[in-house]
Amino acid sequence: MTHLNTLDVQLAQELGDLTDDDLDVVFTPKECRTLQPSLPEEGVELDPHVRDCIQTYIREWLIVNRKNQGSPEICGFKKTGSRKDFHKTLPKQTFESETLECSEPDAQTGPRHLNVLCDVSGKGPLTACDFDLRSLQPDQRLENLLQQVSAEDFEKQNEEARRTNRQAELFALYPTVDEEDAVEIRPVPECPKEHLGNRILVKLLMLKFEIEIEPLFASIALYDVKERKKISENFHCDLNSDQFKGFLRAHTPSVAASSQARSAVFSVTYPSSDIYLVVKIEKVLQQGEIGDCAEPYMVIKESDGGKSKEKIEKLKLQAESFCQRLGKYRMPFAWAPISLSSFLNVSTLEREVTDVDPVIGRSSAGERRTLAQSRRLSERALSLEENGVGSNFKTSTLSVNSFFKQEGDRLSDEDLFKFLADYKRSSSLQRRVKSIPANLKTLETAINTNNSMRPWPQNAKTGHVKINSRQFSLILYLFFSRNLLYVYPQRLNFANKLASARNITIKIQFMCGEDAGNAMPVIFGKSSGPEFLQEVYTAITYHNKSPDFYEEVKIKLPAKLTVNHHLLFTFYHISCQQKQGASVETLLGYSWLPILLNERLQTGSYCLPVALEKLPPNYSMHSAEKVPLQNPPIKWAEGHKGVFNIEVQAVSSVHTQDNHLEKFFTLCHSLESQVTFPIRVMDQKISETALEHELKLSIICLNSSRLEPLVLFLHLVLDKLFQLSVQPMVIAGQTANFSQFAFESVVAIANSLHNSKNLSKDQHGRNCLLASYVHYVFRLPEPQRDMPKSAAPTALPDPRYHTYGRTSAAAVSSKLLQARVMSSSNPDLAGTHSEADEEVKNIMSSKHFHEELALQMVVSTGMVRETVFKYAWFFFELLVKSMAQYVHNMDKRDSVRRTRFSDRFMDDITTIVNVVTSEIAALLVKPQKENEQAEKMNISLAFFLYDLLSLMDRGFVFTLIRHYCNQLSAKLNNLPMLISMRLEFLRILCSHEHYLNLNLFFMNADTAPTSPCPSISSQNSSSCSSFQDQKIASMFDLTSEYRQQHFLTGLLFPELAAALDAEGEGISRVQRKAVSAIHSLLSSHDLDPRCVKPEVKVKIAALYLPLVGIILDALPQLCDFTAMRCLRSRTSGSDEEQEGASAINQNVALAIAGNHFNLKTSGIMLSSLPYKQYNMLNADTTRSLMICFLWIMKNADQSLIRKWIADLPSVQLNRILDILFICVFCFEYKGKQSSDKVSTQVLQKSRDVKARLEDALLRGEGARGEMMRRRAPGNDRFPGLNENLRWKKEQKVWRQANEKLDKTKAELDQEALISGNLATEANLIILDMQENIIQASSALDCKDSLLGGVLRVLVRSLNCDQSTTYLTHCYATLRALIAKFGDLLFEEEVEQCANLCHQVLHHCSSSMDVTRSQACATLYLLMRFSFGATSNFARVKMQVTMSLAFLVGRAPDFNEEHLRRSLRTILAYLEEDTAMQMTPFPTQVEELLCNLNSILYDTVKMREFQEDPEMLMDLMYRIAKSYQASPDLRLTWLQNMAEKHTKRKCYTEAAMCLVHAAALVAEYLSMLEDHSYLPVGSVSFQNISCNVLEESVVSDDTLSPDEDGVCIGQYFTESGLVGLLEQASELFSTGGLYETVNEVYKLVIPILEAHREFRKLTLTHSKLQRTFDSIVNKDHKRMFGTYFRVGFYGSKFGDLDEQEFVYKEPAITKLPEISHRLEAFYGQCFGAEFVEVIKDSTPVDKTKLDPHKAYIQITFVEPYFDEYEMKDRVTYFEKNFNLRRFMYTTPFTLEGRPRGELHEQYRRNTVLTTMHAFPYIKTRISVIQKEEFVLTPIEVAIEDMKKKTLQLAVAINQVPPDPKMLQMVLQGSVGATVNQGPLEVAQVFLAEIPADPKLYRHHNKLRLCFKEFILRCGEAVEKNKRLITPDQREYQQELKKNYNKLKENLRPMIERKIPELYKPILRVESQKRDSFHRSSFRKCETQLSQGS
Repeated sequence: MTHLNTLDVQLAQELGDLTDDDLDVVFTPKECRTLQPSLPEEGVELDPHVRDCIQTYIREWLIVNRKNQGSPEICGFKKTGSRKDFHKTLPKQTFESETLECSEPDAQTGPRHLNVLCDVSGKGPLTACDFDLRSLQPDQRLENLLQQVSAEDFEKQNEEARRTNRQAELFALYPTVDEEDAVEIRPVPECPKEHLGNRILVKLLMLKFEIEIEPLFASIALYDVKERKKISENFHCDLNSDQFKGFLRAHTPSVAASSQARSAVFSVTYPSSDIYLVVKIEKVLQQGEIGDCAEPYMVIKESDGGKSKEKIEKLKLQAESFCQRLGKYRMPFAWAPISLSSFLNVSTLEREVTDVDPVIGRSSAGERRTLAQSRRLSERALSLEENGVGSNFKTSTLSVNSFFKQEGDRLSDEDLFKFLADYKRSSSLQRRVKSIPANLKTLETAINTNNSMRPWPQNAKTGHVKINSRQFSLILYLFFSRNLLYVYPQRLNFANKLASARNITIKIQFMCGEDAGNAMPVIFGKSSGPEFLQEVYTAITYHNKSPDFYEEVKIKLPAKLTVNHHLLFTFYHISCQQKQGASVETLLGYSWLPILLNERLQTGSYCLPVALEKLPPNYSMHSAEKVPLQNPPIKWAEGHKGVFNIEVQAVSSVHTQDNHLEKFFTLCHSLESQVTFPIRVMDQKISETALEHELKLSIICLNSSRLEPLVLFLHLVLDKLFQLSVQPMVIAGQTANFSQFAFESVVAIANSLHNSKNLSKDQHGRNCLLASYVHYVFRLPEPQRDMPKSAAPTALPDPRYHTYGRTSAAAVSSKLLQARVMSSSNPDLAGTHSEADEEVKNIMSSKHFHEELALQMVVSTGMVRETVFKYAWFFFELLVKSMAQYVHNMDKRDSVRRTRFSDRFMDDITTIVNVVTSEIAALLVKPQKENEQAEKMNISLAFFLYDLLSLMDRGFVFTLIRHYCNQLSAKLNNLPMLISMRLEFLRILCSHEHYLNLNLFFMNADTAPTSPCPSISSQNSSSCSSFQDQKIASMFDLTSEYRQQHFLTGLLFPELAAALDAEGEGISRVQRKAVSAIHSLLSSHDLDPRCVKPEVKVKIAALYLPLVGIILDALPQLCDFTAMRCLRSRTSGSDEEQEGASAINQNVALAIAGNHFNLKTSGIMLSSLPYKQYNMLNADTTRSLMICFLWIMKNADQSLIRKWIADLPSVQLNRILDILFICVFCFEYKGKQSSDKVSTQVLQKSRDVKARLEDALLRGEGARGEMMRRRAPGNDRFPGLNENLRWKKEQKVWRQANEKLDKTKAELDQEALISGNLATEANLIILDMQENIIQASSALDCKDSLLGGVLRVLVRSLNCDQSTTYLTHCYATLRALIAKFGDLLFEEEVEQCANLCHQVLHHCSSSMDVTRSQACATLYLLMRFSFGATSNFARVKMQVTMSLAFLVGRAPDFNEEHLRRSLRTILAYLEEDTAMQMTPFPTQVEELLCNLNSILYDTVKMREFQEDPEMLMDLMYRIAKSYQASPDLRLTWLQNMAEKHTKRKCYTEAAMCLVHAAALVAEYLSMLEDHSYLPVGSVSFQNISCNVLEESVVSDDTLSPDEDGVCIGQYFTESGLVGLLEQASELFSTGGLYETVNEVYKLVIPILEAHREFRKLTLTHSKLQRTFDSIVNKDHKRMFGTYFRVGFYGSKFGDLDEQEFVYKEPAITKLPEISHRLEAFYGQCFGAEFVEVIKDSTPVDKTKLDPHKAYIQITFVEPYFDEYEMKDRVTYFEKNFNLRRFMYTTPFTLEGRPRGELHEQYRRNTVLTTMHAFPYIKTRISVIQKEEFVLTPIEVAIEDMKKKTLQLAVAINQVPPDPKMLQMVLQGSVGATVNQGPLEVAQVFLAEIPADPKLYRHHNKLRLCFKEFILRCGEAVEKNKRLITPDQREYQQELKKNYNKLKENLRPMIERKIPELYKPILRVESQKRDSFHRSSFRKCETQLSQGS
C-alpha cells in the first residue's frame, strides 16, 4: 500500500484519484405535489408535537452521495447493458440468413408440371454438362490475388484491415449477466412519498331524467362489495341547469369556484371486480314519501306532450315553492351502481388481484379478509386532484339508463352492501326494487400518478378522495400534512318520542366553545356552495321516527385542539306543510361529542344520548354519557339511554391515535421544554421524580403500538430515540441515560417492521421504510440548547466504556462541534445554558452518535444482539451515514484518515466485524432455512466494509477483509457454501469505484514494487532471456507475488479457481456466481468512461491475465455446445427447425466414434488430462466465462500474448485452440427470427410463475428469499423459474427472459443489431488470437498439429451464420494460411481440408456477392497451391466434388445459380492466371468444373420432386447408384438420403442408409488391411439387412484403394466405420428396431476391444442393456410400418405407367390418409380433374381407362409368410423385418358381384414380391412378381373359422388376463345375436356330406375347425366364470346358456364323419412305411379312387 508514491501516478489519476473524501453530504428539498406545503394556519401557537410533525414534514432530505461513482447513465449501462441510443452507433452487420428471409419468393400456386422421371442410372456422373459455363457473367474478382507477396506482408495487411472499424466496448454488446447474482447493486430506496394507488379520473358528463322539474344533486363514492367497505369519500356534483340553480338562490349566499367541479380523482390500490362506483341522487325536501315523489318520473314522459306538458309545468311550480321554503333540506331519491370491473381490466393499472393468491394457497383469502376487516378507516389516505390526462391512458364512457328508487327504511351502508351483492349476483334486484328511467353518462380515465398539483381552473374542484382501504396504507410517513375528521351519523331512534318527531334532520357543527357563535367554518361544503360551512344538515326521510343516515361530514381539524372543541348535534323536526305563522324547524334535542378525551383525539363508534332541552353551561367539558348531575336536571330522551349512533374517523398526520406513541411524545416534549410538574399524560399524572422511570417504560412500550400509527410517525419516533441515545439528561438533579433503552427500542421497531407481512422489502431483504429513512431522513441528533433538566451523562457499568474515561482529545474539539452544529440546529429554540460545570458539558458534547451506536452494538446481549445482527444492514448504514456526517461536520476531510476516528471506535468496528463473521459462520452450519439469513448478513457486512473504504483508513479495512476471509475458512467445512459467501462478499467490495486503484492495477507482475514501472513495450523489446520468458509465463498464473500486490483480485481469483475445481451438491450454482462476479467486474471496466484509453485497458487486462490460466484449467468443464446443438435439433418440434438435423450430425457421429473432429477437445488435450469426473458448467456460465477470456485477449498487449504463446507447451496451445473452438459456438449469431419464436407453453408457464412471484412480493417477501427457497434441493414446484425470471433490481418489476411477445419490431431489430455486432466482434477476436498463434508458432516444430487446430476453429466459424465483415477477414486469413503452409495443409490435414472445401463451396453458393467473391478466390487459391506444392490436386478435386454432392443433397437454402456463377468466376481466374497456363492445371480444373456442373444438373432434377418424397428418394437412390465406382461420392449420397429420411422421421430407413455406407467402408477397409476384428466386407452385414450385399459391387476391378484422391474421406477409417455404425444404432433405437441395434454392436464391439477402448465398451454395453430392456418392456407395444400396394396407370405418369410399388408408411396409417396424400400431390402436378383413385383392388383393365387421365390404385397389404418361414419368424419383430412378400385379398362371386351368400362367396389372394426387402434405404420398392390363388367358398369358411378360433385362444391365454377382451370375443362367438354367424356357416357347409369326393377333405377340415372352435368356446366360458365380478353373474349364465345351445346345435354336424375318409388304408410294403407320414390326404384319395 505504501508504494503508491513510486507508481505510475498519472494512470492512477486517470481512474479518479484515491481521494481522501469520497462521500459528499447534500441537502435536497422534498418534492411536494402542491405548490405550497399544506401547513396549519399562521399565527396559531402550536404545541411541541405539532411543531415537530411539521418540522419533519418540511425538512429537507439529507443524502450522503458518492463522488466518483460515475454518472447514472454509466451505472445504468453497466447494470442493464443497454444505453439509450447506443445501438445507433453500431454498424449494421449483414448476415446471409437474413437476406435470404427477406428475398424468399412466393410459393408457387396452381398445377406444376411434373417432369417424367427417366432412368438416370445409365448416365455416367461426369458426362452431362447441360449448361455452358462460359456463357455466364463472372463475379467481380479480388485484385492482387495472383500477385506474389511475402507471407509476412500478407499477414500485416490482414491485421491492419482487421483492426479498423472495431467495436471498442465488447461488453456493451453482451446481454447482461443474470441480475439475480448482481448482489453489488444496492438499490437506492424509493423516496418517501404519498401512496397514490391507481388513480381514476371520473367526470360526470350528463344526468337526465324523463322529466325535468326540479334541481337534483348527485354524489359519487366507491364501495367494495367483498370487503363491505366504503373505500372513498363522497364527491358532490351539481349538474343542474341555471334555471333550477335559480330556485335555490336564497339558500346559497356564495358559490366557491371549487364547488362547481364535475370531475374527481379516485384512488384504487387493488383493482377488482368487486368495486362499484355508487351514484346517489338527492332532491330538495318536499311533502310525501320517496315513492310518491318518484312516481311522476316513472309515469310521465316529456316527449308525450299534451296533458303531460301541463302536469310537468304544475310539478315545476310545486317544486319551486318547496325550494324557496325548504331549499336547505334534502331528501334521498335514487341511486345507481356502476361496476368498474370492465374499466379496471383494460386500464393501465399495475396489477389485478385475483381472489386467491396462487402461491400461498387457500388460507390467504380468509386471512387477508380478516386483516382488511380489522383495519380502521383511519388507514384511508386522502387526496384528490384535477390532473392532465396523458394520451397513453385508457378512457371509457360508462352509461346508466335507470336508477333504483331509494327505500326510506333501507338507507344505511349495510343495506347498500346487500343491494350491491344482489346486483352483482343476478338481475333480481331490478325486479324487486322499482327503477326510474334516466340517463347518466360518466367518463373514466386512468391517470398518471406522478404529476404535481396545479392551481385549479375555474371549473375544477380540489376535494379529497380516499384510497382503497384494502391496502395497508403504511407508506405515508409524515409526508403530507393532513388533519381531517370524518363524521358519519348512522341511526337515530325516536320511536317512543312525541308524535311531532317525524321528518327528522340533524344539524352538525364543529364548536370551539359553547356559544352559538362558536361554530367554526371548518366543514367542507358540497356542490354549488361555499368552500367551508359552519353547519350541515342531514337528508330527511319523510315520516320516519327512526331514520337511517348515510351522510358523510368532512371536517378540517384546527392545528391546535383544546378541551373546548366539540361536535354539536341539534335534532329538528321539519314541517313540510306550510302553516300560518309556524316555523319550519321544530327543535327536538341536542347531543355532543368532545373532540379530546385526556388530550387524545376521540375516534370510533359512539351511541350518544339526546338531551331534550337546552344544554347546561360547561356541558362540553364532559362526554354526553357521563355528564354529572345538574340542577335543574337535564331532561333526556329514553332516560339517558344512547339513541343516536355515530362513527367518527380521523385521517391525521398530527394525531397519533395510539396511546403508546402519545405517551412517548408527551414525555419527550416534557424533557425538551419548560413544563410544570406534575404533568398529565392520558389519565395519569406524572411527577418529576417518576419522569425517568415513565420515559424508560414508554420507550420500552413503543414497540407495542399499532403498526399503522408507528409507520405514520416512524421518522419522528426514530429521530427522538436517536436524540435520547446521545443526549444525557439531568432529571430532578439526577443524571439519566437512555442510550441503552433507546437503542433496544430501535432494535425492536426494526424487528417488527421487518416481520410485518404487509410491508415491502427490497431484494436484499431490507425493509423499505427503514432503508428510505436511513437514506433520506436520518441526520445526526442535534444537541438541544435549552435543557434545564439535562446535564451530565450517567456512567455506564462497563468501565471500558466509562463515559468520563473517553479520550480528552475528543473533548478539545467539543467547542468546535457545538459551534458548527448549533448553526444548523433549530433557531426557534430558546438559548438558556445549563448550569452544569464546564467539564461535564465538554464530555457530554463529545458523545458522538457513531461511537455510541457502535458501542451499543458491541455491548448488546441476548435477543437484542441477535436482532441487531439479523438486521445488521440498518445499523451499518446508520453508522456509515453518521460517520460521513461527522467527517463532513468536523472538517476532517483533509486530515489523515488514520486519525479521523478514535482508536476505541476502530476497536469497536473490528469487534463488530468479527462478531458478524462468526455469526454468519454459525448460521451456515445450521439447517438450510438459516442460510438465507446468513447470506443477507454477509451482503450487509460487505456493503459496510465497502462504505468504510470511503471513510476510514484503507489498510485498516483491508485487515478487516482478511480477518473475514480467514475466519470463514476456519469455521466452515462446506466448500460450496464457503465459496459462495466469500464470492458475494468480494463481489460487492470489487464493485467499489476505486477498485482498480485499490488493486494497484498499474503494478503488473513484471514490475518490482520498489522500482518505477517500466512499460511493457520497453520490456518486450529487451532480449528475451529465459528469466524474462519465465516472468511472462508467470503473469498468466496466480502467483503468491501477484496476490500480495493485488489484494482484492488476489482474493477473488482463488475463489473462482476453487469454485471451478470443487465438487459437491449445489456447486454449479456457486460456479455460476463465481463466473458472474468476474464477468460483472470486467463489464464495469469496459463500460467505465475512465477506462476508455487503450493504454489503460492494456494495464487493466494485465491485471486479469491470471484469469487466462484459470480458464485454461477449466477447459474440461466448459459446456459441450456440439452435443447441445444435437439435442436441440432432435427435440425441436417442427420439421423446418430440424434442418440442422440431429441424427445425422457428422460431428456427433465422429464424436461417438472417438474421432475428435469437431469436438470441443482435441486428442492431445484429452490425453494430457487425468481422468476426473468434472462438474460441467451450463451454457450461460460458459458463455460468460468465454466473453471474459475474449475481453482479456482483445485488450491485453498483443506482443506480450505472442511471446507467451511462443513459450507455451503444445498441450497448452491446443487448450487455447479448444477454448477458441468453444467461443465460436458461444457467440454464434442466432438471427432475428429466433428471438420471435417463443413457445406459448413456455410463455404461459412463465406467466404463471410471474403471477405467483408477484404475489409473494406484494405480501412483502424478499425476492431473494423467494429465489433461494425455490432453489433449495427438492423444491421443484416451479420448474424453469431460474431461466424465465429475472429480477430487475433498480426497478421493482419482473421481466421475462423469454417474454418476447410484447417487444416491438424496433426492439427486435435493435436486439438483432447488437447480437450481430457481438457475433462479429467475438469472432474477430478469435481470429486475432489464431493469427497470434500462427505467428508465434511459425518457428516451432509442432506447427503441423497446431495448423490442424487453427483450421478446425476457422472451419467451425465458417460453418456458423457469420456477417460479411467477418467472412471477408476470415477468408483473408485462410488465404494467408494456404500461402504459408500449403504443403502441410494437403499432406497432414486431410480431414480439415475436406471440411474446408465443404465450407468454401457452401459460401460459393451464397447470395451475397461479397461472400461469393471471397470464397471463389479462396477456392481457386486452394486448387492452385494444392497443385503447385505437392501435386495433390486429385485429393482436392475429390473433396470439392464430395462437398458439392453433400451440399446438393442437404442444404435447404442451396442455390445452384449462384454456384454456377462462382464456377464461372473460378474459370475467369484460371484464364487470367498466366503462370499456370503451361501446366496440366487448367485442363484438370476445367474437368473438375464440368463434374461439378453435372452434379448441379442432378440438383435441378431433385428440386422438381421436392414435394414428392418417394420420387425424390428414388432420384437420390439412382444418383447414389450411378456413383458405384466412386465410393466417396456414393457414401456422400447415402448420407444425404439418411438426412432426408431423418427429416421425415423415417429413422429406420435413415439407419439403413448408414448401414449401407458402413458396408461400403468395410469393403474398402477389408481390401486395404486384413484384420480379424474388422467386418469382412458387406457380407458381415447380412444379419442387419439382406439388402446390404449390393455394396459388394466395390471390387478390385472398379477401385484401387491406393489411387490418389479415392477413399480419402474421414469415414474411410476404422473410427469412421464405428461412427457410422453407432449412429445407425441410435437411429434403429429411435425407430424401435432394438433387435437390429444388437446386430450392429456385434460388428462394433470387436473393433473397440481390439483398440482397448474400455470406456467406450462400458457405454456400449450400457446401451445394449437399455436396448434389451426395451425389447422386454415394449415388445408388443411397438408399432412398425403399414404397407400399401400402389399402382400407377396412364401415360401422364411416363416411366411409372403400369408400375406397381409397395409403399411403407408410418404405423397406423389409414388407407384414406395415403390415398388423400397421393391424390393431392398428383392433383397439384396434373390438375385435380385429371387424377382419379381406383377404389377397389380388382385387376385393372387398361382398355377401359380414359387415356387423358392418371389413375392410382391403392390397396392395403399385409406381410405374407409360408408355413415353413413361420418357424423362423417367432417374435413380433421377426414378423415385421426383412419383408419381401405381401398379400392382399379380393372377395368375388362367379356372377361378378364382390359379395354374395356363404355358399357362393369366393376369395382371391394375391401375393406380391418386391425387389428388395423392407426396411430398405427407400420407403417404396417396386414389385417384381405377382402370384394369385383362388379360395372356394368352403375354403373361405375354413380360413374364417381358423381366425375366430385363434382369436379365442389368444384371449384365453393372455397374461395378465383381460376380462373385457375375453368377453368381447366370446360374445362374438356364442352371443345370442351372433350365433347365427358360426351356426349358419356350419348349416351351409356341414349339414350334408358333399356329393363331390374332392370336397371331402375340406368338409372334414371345417368339421375339425368347428370341433376346436367349440372346445375353445367352452374354455373361454369357464375362464370368464373365474374372472367376473358378482354383478356379472346373470351375464355369465346367459353366456353359458348360449354356449350350450350352440354346442347342441353343432353336435350332430361335428360328430358326423365321412365314412370314406376313415376306411382302413391299404396295406403298404414295409420299406415304404417311413414315408407314410409325409403322404397327404390327397394322395390317399387318389389311391382310394384307383382302388374303387
